Amino acid sequence: MSNVTLAIGGRSFTVACADGEESRIADLGRMIAAKVSGMGDMSGQGESRMLLFAALLLADELHDAKTRAPVPVPAPVLAPVPAPALPGGSAARLTAIAERLENLAGRLEGEAAAT
Repeated sequence: MSNVTLAIGGRSFTVACADGEESRIADLGRMIAAKVSGMGDMSGQGESRMLLFAALLLADELHDAKTRAPVPVPAPVLAPVPAPALPGGSAARLTAIAERLENLAGRLEGEAAAT
């Protein structure tokens, strides 16, 4: 276990955390400190009320972030790629190979259906 000291609203708070989590807790503490400092002078308020207001502001931001509709990312527009030119007779040969493969696949599917 580790301890992290957070400075929030002119006060220090020591918080225990798991080893390795110190920087994350310090970052979160800075977020809370920023909210407290953004609220103006709260010297007349108690510590718990000050932290409550900061927590409410952060919870409000979190709620807005969770309920905001995600911004759609447009799909990239791809230009069609022209088929490469084939040497003489190659197109006919490829067509014959494709037909033969389709026939073989049809026979295999027929055998599989028969079993």
